Amino acid sequence: MGVQHHHAHIASCLADNGEPGPVLGVAFDGTGYGSDGTLWGGEFLLADLTGFQRMAHLVPVPLPGGTAAIRQPWRMAAAYLGSDAPQDLIQRNVEHWHSVLAMASRRVNAPLTSSAGRLFDAVAAILGIRDSINYEGQAAVELEQRADLTELGSYPARVSEGPTLALHGVDLVRAVVADLQTGIAPEVIAARFHHGLADAIVRVCLMLREITGVDVAALSGGVFQNVLLLERTVAKLEDAGLRVLTHSRVPPNDAGISLGQIAVAAATAQSGCRTR
Repeated sequence: MGVQHHHAHIASCLADNGEPGPVLGVAFDGTGYGSDGTLWGGEFLLADLTGFQRMAHLVPVPLPGGTAAIRQPWRMAAAYLGSDAPQDLIQRNVEHWHSVLAMASRRVNAPLTSSAGRLFDAVAAILGIRDSINYEGQAAVELEQRADLTELGSYPARVSEGPTLALHGVDLVRAVVADLQTGIAPEVIAARFHHGLADAIVRVCLMLREITGVDVAALSGGVFQNVLLLERTVAKLEDAGLRVLTHSRVPPNDAGISLGQIAVAAATAQSGCRTR
């Protein structure tokens, strides 16, 4: 039985909490194959254990070089910013910069992705934290570690309406560049980025509550191993009157995804038995 990757993440959170749904599922991770043939990773799903509907997502950007962009976060900064990237970032990677830009603009070996993990990669590279990684998620981990926990600021991000809502991650990236170029400390910028993404997640969830009437949110995917992002998102959602489900017995990353796959299969089989 096929179970879509991000549906399995949300189902894992539901199973972890002993709930059937429906929920507003926020599945943020590195990469997972989407039902539309693109690479997902910044998803808002109306989901229960038997199915899901994609309600919103991060605006897709090219993944220049495919898996090479996962190993080299600077490529994601190039995909988001193009020639508007900071000069020191360009100079650090000048040998391949123009070929990567061409790859992204022509969509040659550059599949589209809505990945939240790759958004973190882009910001880490812009701030000079990590141009290449040694293990999955390293850039995001180190970006979180750099954040100034006393900083209260936040960057805004647009949400476009349509058949699905679209969250513009590029707004956060450009705000990072603008502050960096005015001499704001990377630690402050890292905190403002985290706060901005959390605030954007909450804004999308509130818009979806108005559309669906569902007032329970479930947060899953490897990006929510980020404590700074998780805690602010949960606090803001709860302040807005939503009940929030998070992981406690299995991890939110792919290590917990098999639980979600099993939960979906079991619920689907049970539903089939009831309808026969």
